[in-house]
Amino acid sequence: MLNMLNTPPKVNRKMQGPGRPPRRRMRLIPMARLIIQIYEVQTAREAEALAAMGVDHIGSVVLSAADWKMPGLREAIAAVRAAGARSSLIPLFGDPEPIRRTLDYYRPDIVHFCDALPLGNDARPYCEQLIERQIRVKEEYPDTAIMRSIPIAPPGAADRVPTLEYGRWFQPATDFFLTDTLMIGPSAAAASDQPVSGFVGITGKTCDWNMARRLVQNSRIPVILAGGISPGNVSDAMAETRPAGIDSCTLTNAGDADGRPIRFRKDLGKVKHLVEAVRLAEEFLR
Repeated sequence: MLNMLNTPPKVNRKMQGPGRPPRRRMRLIPMARLIIQIYEVQTAREAEALAAMGVDHIGSVVLSAADWKMPGLREAIAAVRAAGARSSLIPLFGDPEPIRRTLDYYRPDIVHFCDALPLGNDARPYCEQLIERQIRVKEEYPDTAIMRSIPIAPPGAADRVPTLEYGRWFQPATDFFLTDTLMIGPSAAAASDQPVSGFVGITGKTCDWNMARRLVQNSRIPVILAGGISPGNVSDAMAETRPAGIDSCTLTNAGDADGRPIRFRKDLGKVKHLVEAVRLAEEFLR
């Protein structure tokens, strides 16, 4: 895959025939240093280990508004800050007051909203409510960046999700986009069909990279590619989509006896291999 991105040879104009204009050479924008983002990190020990490997954004999750206050998680976010990385925090709830309490307590560098977005006629009004919530958060916490998950269908079904429309709507109130895979049934994508009901993410499945590339090309803000990213496919993902960053969660988790990913427990070896693969691929893509 990477060999295809080498600069093509110079065209021999004598072989083109009289009056035929020279063929255009393909130009690729040099790739800057990518953001490497890893979720779901809940302990200071894992956060310190990932930062030492060169992970740029270290993400954590607050699972409910009822159990929002976790001293161990706050220690993890403080460890990220002390190590010189950036912390990203997902609140798996949407009411303004619990979000405010959460941000006051943890003080993350980035707050990450990953609501499952509707597909039909209700999409725009619902998204406008979420955009207003982001605007209010930014007004109250101007030093906190906002990340928004933009859902993309699995490969071959991209036309069933209005990904680019979501991007246009959310872009003015967002600092980072994160692509993620929206699981779709035969007729529709229900919020309850996702691994975490009402939210998009942690599927372990790749999204449609063609659509992800289009989102990157159409966005004025950085787009981080997520959805089934592993050490084995990350270089191809970078070459196909040219994102500003790469995110991995499920496929850098530790596994149980049957090989199933264990939430909130990272496999440090997998993370190390992913970081190495990203930095190596950058050299080919510059």
